[in-house]
Amino acid sequence: MIGTISRNDYNQIKILQIMGKITSIAALSLLFCLPMNAQPGNDSSAKPSQAQAKQMTTLTQFTNTVDPIYTHDVVYRHASDMDLHLQVIMPQMAFGKKWPTVVYIQGSAWYKQDCYAGIPKLMRFAQRGYTVVSVEYRPSTTASYPAQIQDVKSAVRFVRDNAARLGVDTTNVFIWGDSSGGNMSLLETLTQDQPQLDTEDYGKTSIKVNACVAYYPVTDILALKKYPSNWDHESGNSPEGTLFGHVKVSENADKIQTASPVIYLDKKKALKTAPILIMTGNSDRVLPFEQSVEMADKLEEMNYRYKFYKIEGGDHGSWQFWTPEAFDIVDNFLRANMKR
Repeated sequence: MIGTISRNDYNQIKILQIMGKITSIAALSLLFCLPMNAQPGNDSSAKPSQAQAKQMTTLTQFTNTVDPIYTHDVVYRHASDMDLHLQVIMPQMAFGKKWPTVVYIQGSAWYKQDCYAGIPKLMRFAQRGYTVVSVEYRPSTTASYPAQIQDVKSAVRFVRDNAARLGVDTTNVFIWGDSSGGNMSLLETLTQDQPQLDTEDYGKTSIKVNACVAYYPVTDILALKKYPSNWDHESGNSPEGTLFGHVKVSENADKIQTASPVIYLDKKKALKTAPILIMTGNSDRVLPFEQSVEMADKLEEMNYRYKFYKIEGGDHGSWQFWTPEAFDIVDNFLRANMKR
C-alpha cells in the first residue's frame, strides 16, 4: 500500500527520529542557547554583498517550507498488554502555537500497522499548517473488534487532553484514514453515540471531529463478496474474519456487520454528523470501488454532507492519492470545515 521511500526521505526520518527523542523543553533550551551567528540566515546584522559576476541570475522569490518537527512513539494508551503510540508531526516548534489537527489512521487490513512508513507523506501535508497525529491501534491478531475503534476514540481524546503539548487547536480536529484506516475514520465519525464501541479512557473528553476523510475505505463488509477482488474477504483467515477472531464472515453476519460504517447511517443524525470526504480509485484490486459508490449513494439518500472523488485508474493506495492535487482537495475540504 505504501510506496518505496527515497534515500532523502529515509535520511530525513532518521534525523527527525533523533530530534524526537529530545523533549520539548530541552529542544527549546538548546535553541535559545545557540548564538545567533551559529544559525545561518538569522544574523540580521549581516550586510548583503554587492559583488557581481559576469554571468549571474539573482533569485528573490521563495516559498517558505519549514521542515516539520517529528516526535515519535508518544504513548497514549496501554491495552492488551501493549503500549499504543502516536507519531506526532507539528508544522514547526513554536511555544503556545496551536494548529488545526488531523488524527490519521494508517491502513493495515487491521493487522499490525507500519505507522512509520507513511511519515514522509504526512510530513508533506503537515507543511500546509496542520499537526498530524498518526494513531497505532491494537492489531486484529492481538485483540478482536471493537478494540481498534475504541483505541482510535481514546487517541482522539488524548490529543485533546494534551493539546498544549502537541500543538493542537481543539476546536479544529479532523480524522483521516486509508483502507482499514478509512473504515476506522468513518466509524469514529458515525458511531459517537455507540457506547459499546467506546472506552472510558480520558473521561468525557469530546471525540467530536469537524470533518472526516476516508481513502478507499471498507464500508460494508458483507457486501465485499459481491465484487471481484484479489483478496480473500470471506474465510476465517481473511482480514475481516481475523478482525472478529478468525470466524467465517458469511456465518457471522450480525457480529461482523457492526464494523461496517454503512449500517450506522441515519437520516435523523445526518445534519449533526461531520461532513465526509471519500476518495477511491476505480481500478482498486483489493477493495472494490463499488464499496465507495454504494456508501456515497447511501450518504446521498440519507441527506449527509459529503463529497465523493473517483480517481480514474487509481488502485489501492496508488501514487495518485498522495499528489499535491489530491492533497489540495483534502486541504480545501478541511479548511471549509474549520471553525474560525
